[in-house]
Amino acid sequence: CEWWYPPGHGDIYKALSASRLVEKFLTEGKEFVFVSNIDNLGATVDLTILNSLVCCEGKNEFVMEVTDKTLADVKGGTLIQYEDKLRLLEIAQVPPEHQDEFKSVSKFKIFNTNNLWIRLSAFDRVIKNNALDMEVIVNRKTLDSGLNVIQLETASGAAIKCFEGAWGVNVPRSRFLPVKTTSDLLLIMSDLYDLTHGRLCMSPLRNFQLTPLVKLGSHFKKVKDFLERFESIPRLLDLHHLTVSGDVRFGKNVTLKGTVIIIANHGERIDIPSGTILENKIVSGNLRILVYYY
Repeated sequence: CEWWYPPGHGDIYKALSASRLVEKFLTEGKEFVFVSNIDNLGATVDLTILNSLVCCEGKNEFVMEVTDKTLADVKGGTLIQYEDKLRLLEIAQVPPEHQDEFKSVSKFKIFNTNNLWIRLSAFDRVIKNNALDMEVIVNRKTLDSGLNVIQLETASGAAIKCFEGAWGVNVPRSRFLPVKTTSDLLLIMSDLYDLTHGRLCMSPLRNFQLTPLVKLGSHFKKVKDFLERFESIPRLLDLHHLTVSGDVRFGKNVTLKGTVIIIANHGERIDIPSGTILENKIVSGNLRILVYYY
């Protein structure tokens, strides 16, 4: 429903406190809580990080996992040092004239995965002392109906400044596999990833570990429409970049390699035939495959 008001994931602190789950966890002898976005399929409990926290004996209360920024992550929040505290800086907090600088891969080389490790005793203290101070982020959005709205939200990572001994840890890209769009879904459903011991891992058959950049157009925006346009998910093991725009449909056992751009102009349709291999190709115009019965 468009009228539900999303407060942002910064609401998790008050939600866990109000539900008395923090109190319950502490009573049960638990020391840490691991928080991640529900759409991040790479977020699992990493025992190496947990063991390092246990060895710190209370000195580190809050840990944020960050990873190296690529051109696909230019809008991701980053860590900055301000007034002797680590802080999370989101693009919505950056003035328009400085947003290109914020997106720079050379200046801000890491971004927040929103995988957070929090010491429960510190969590409880911050809430009880009313010390949770997170900036309100103003997001201007347009609903499907065309109505322009302003969403006020908080980010869970912004609480990093409220804890003592907070730090960021640079983790492999494999710990950040979000599925926010059908472009992300295409990657996850392809042969790029294997499920190993409950974790999604990049296939060892891929010659390079960088994730391909995929941009699917508005015809693929809804999951239902996305699924209808693929008879089977293409093979992407050797893909670098894919852009698809317009009314495009894929047959079975299609293979995409290198850089592939497929553009169907308005009023036209492109059908990629079953078994097609496209490598470093630009496909445009009108291509329709019809089934002929005789």
